[in-house]
Amino acid sequence: MGTRLAATMLAILVTGAGLTPARAQDPLQNRLGGPLPSPSITTPDLPPALPAIEPEAPLSLSALLSGPGVALRQGLSWRIYEDRGDGTRPSIVARSTEAEPHFTLASGSYVATVTYGFASASKRIVMAGQPITDTLRVAAGALKLSGAVGDQKIAPAELSFSVFVPVGTNSEGRLVRAGIKAGELLRLPEGTYHVVSTYGESNAIQRADLRVENGKVTEATLNHRAATVTLKLVAAPGAEAFAGTAFSVLTPGGDTIREAIGAFPQVTLAEGDYVLIARHDGQVYTREFKVESGLDRDIEVVAKSG
Repeated sequence: MGTRLAATMLAILVTGAGLTPARAQDPLQNRLGGPLPSPSITTPDLPPALPAIEPEAPLSLSALLSGPGVALRQGLSWRIYEDRGDGTRPSIVARSTEAEPHFTLASGSYVATVTYGFASASKRIVMAGQPITDTLRVAAGALKLSGAVGDQKIAPAELSFSVFVPVGTNSEGRLVRAGIKAGELLRLPEGTYHVVSTYGESNAIQRADLRVENGKVTEATLNHRAATVTLKLVAAPGAEAFAGTAFSVLTPGGDTIREAIGAFPQVTLAEGDYVLIARHDGQVYTREFKVESGLDRDIEVVAKSG
């Protein structure tokens, strides 16, 4: 009996220590049809790495006139465009109107553009974290216009200029700018331009083709053959003018050149022959007259009764 008790005690000790005889199997293992998988330890997901910060660096720019190499100190407009290189429209990342602007830009490709009046220049610049100093050369000159009748200068307020770029056989193919005043400096790319000068508000017009050269100011005076006449409807020569009179100035062929209302309106006309019609109190009066260049005078229509 002692031997049997000792064997029973040994079996209990073996089972308590987790030592299962070779024939014994875990019930769960029997259900799964194989050994239990071993536990694994996984590393938790890490946050994504932060993008590298592109180093910034200064970009200093200046502009010179092509040819003479004169530094441009005013009238400049700078723009910096991001050059993505994918064919999309570039976006503006910086602007300045200083003569020598300074920009701070991240690494990458850019296009620097400077505008000087109607002339401009551009340059591709690659920033790589290092300071860059560069100069853009602008091919430009300027026009300065005035007008005269004979030896007499026309007051700037009475003149207006329009500048065109000829296209093919059309001298006024593309308008550059209208409403230019006498004495104004118009900055333009080098080339030939067609200039139209209007004296007054009627048909006193002169035209000229002018050449603009790099680094030079082309000054030109367009000479008009015209005069300013004062229109009057009177009861007798030299008498007071009737107020509220409606005037029409016509060519001999009947084309209307100018219309005006008043006691004595002034009209600037190219030299030549004209017909004046005056309307007052339901009556119509006419007169033919001639304009001579440089001869400003009164043109009276006498209101004849009957």
